[in-house]
Amino acid sequence: MSAIRAAVLLLAALCGCDGSLRFASYYGDHIVLQKAPQRAVLWGYAPPGSKVTVSLCGPVKQRRACTAVTQGIWQVLLDPVDAGGPYNVTASTQFSTAVLTDVLFGDVWLCGGQSNMYFKTSQIFNASEELALSAKYPHVRTFMAALNSSETELIDLIQVELPWSVPSARILSEFSALCWLFGRYMYDKLKYPIGLVESCWGGTTVEAWSSAKALKQCGLQRTQDNPKENSSVLWNAMIHPFRTMTIYGAIWYQGEANAEYNKDKYNCSFPAMIDDWRRAFHSGSGGQTAGDFPFGFVQLCTYNKSAVDDGFPDIRWHQTADVGFVPNFRMKKTFMAVTLDLADEASPYGTIHPRNKQDVAYRLTLGARAVAYGEEEQLFQGPFPFQIWSSDTFVRINYDQAVSVKPSRDIFEICCSVTTDLCGSSSRWVPAAVVAWSPSAVQLNTSLCPPSAVAALRYAWRDWPCDVKACPVYGASSILPAPPFIIQKYEAGKRNFWRNG
Repeated sequence: MSAIRAAVLLLAALCGCDGSLRFASYYGDHIVLQKAPQRAVLWGYAPPGSKVTVSLCGPVKQRRACTAVTQGIWQVLLDPVDAGGPYNVTASTQFSTAVLTDVLFGDVWLCGGQSNMYFKTSQIFNASEELALSAKYPHVRTFMAALNSSETELIDLIQVELPWSVPSARILSEFSALCWLFGRYMYDKLKYPIGLVESCWGGTTVEAWSSAKALKQCGLQRTQDNPKENSSVLWNAMIHPFRTMTIYGAIWYQGEANAEYNKDKYNCSFPAMIDDWRRAFHSGSGGQTAGDFPFGFVQLCTYNKSAVDDGFPDIRWHQTADVGFVPNFRMKKTFMAVTLDLADEASPYGTIHPRNKQDVAYRLTLGARAVAYGEEEQLFQGPFPFQIWSSDTFVRINYDQAVSVKPSRDIFEICCSVTTDLCGSSSRWVPAAVVAWSPSAVQLNTSLCPPSAVAALRYAWRDWPCDVKACPVYGASSILPAPPFIIQKYEAGKRNFWRNG
C-alpha cells in the first residue's frame, strides 16, 4: 500500500468523520490485555471535546476516566488486573458507548519476523492434530496484523487481517504456527491466558522492521529499492502502532533475507532493533511495558545443502552480536532457539521453510521460562566452550555443561595461520576430527595444520551442518544442540579463554 493511501486512511481515522466513539483497531472482543503487575493501556477515537469513561465489569470492577480527548484520541490506563476473566470493557461518552466482550487478562507476546514466523499452522508437520487441539486452549487468543507498509510512523494499524479470536481450526490454519505453538506451550506451563499478536511479512529484512533511529546507530542509510527492504516501512506500519499496547515480551524469526543484504551489519542492526523496540514500547505504554522486556528469537535453520558461502553461518553468529550465545553483555534479557539441526530437505514450501515448528517452539519456551519467567535452574541452550587448550597435535574444548558427543570428521574446523591476523572466510580452514571426548570436553586432531599454527576454531560453520537432530555435540540430555561458534586465538578486546597446553 502506498504511503499516500496509508496517510489518507489514518487521517480518516483521526478525523472520526462519523463522530463515533471507538477503540483503536487492535482492540476487540476476545482480546487478552496485559495482567498485573503491569497496567493495560486502552485507547481509541472520540469526537473532540468529549469526555470518555472506561468501565471494567467482571471478577473485579473498575471505572477510569480519560483526562481529555486530544486531537480525537482518548487513552486510559487501567489499574493492575490479575490473570483471568472474562470481563466486559465499556468506553462511554455522554452520547455513545463502545464495548469489548469476553476480555481476558494474561501475558501478551508480540510475534515478528519474516516467512518462518509467517508460516501457517496448516503447513507444519502433524497440522491436523495440532488444529484439532485448538478447542482445548480457549484462553490462548490470537490477533494478526495485515501486511502494509508506510513511509511515516503510524499510530494505528492500516488494516487488521485476523481480529482477536478464540482459537479454532479455521482461525489457526491461517495463523503463525510458531507463534501459536509458543503460546500454547507457555499456557501449558503458566496456566493463565496468553495473548498472541502476529505482525510479520515473508522475505523482509531487519532494516524494514527498524526505526530510522536504530538504523542510524549502525550507519545504515535509508533505501527504497524494494518494498520489503525499504528502511523502516514495516516498523512504521506494523510495529509502531502497537507501542501503546502493554506487552510482556516478543519472539522473532528473521535473518534469512539479510544473508545477502547488509549481512556484515547484522551484528549491529539486530541488537539495535531490539533495544529500540524496547525503548519505544516502554515509552509508548507510559512505562507499563518493561524497558528491557524479554525478547526471544530463532537462530537460522538451513537452506542450501551444497552451499559454500558463509551467508547463513555469518547471520547465525551475528544474531548473537558475535558472542555465540545469549543473554550476553550486548543482548541482555534475550533468549535463543538453536535450530541448525532441524533441516527439512523434503519441505514442499522449500528447504528454507522447515515444517518442524514444534521443536523450535519448545526450545523457545525453555528460553522464555529461564529468561522471561525466572526459572533459574531451567537449561535452555546447548553447550558452549568456556576454555580451549591447544598443543602441536590437538585442541581440547572444555564446555560449560555436560555434553553428549558423536564422532565427526569435519564439523569442527581449524584455521591454519602463522600470523596473528584474524581468520575469515578466505583463510585456510581444514577439518579437525573428533578423536576423544569426556562428559564435558571434546578433543580434536589438528594434524592438518603445521605445529603451533592453529589460529582459530569454528564449529558447524556451514549452511547445512548436519542431518536432522544428528549434530555431533548436544547437551547431556541430547535435546539441545550446541550453537555454532567461531573463536579466534589472537582476537583482542574479547574474553580470551584460549590456552596453550
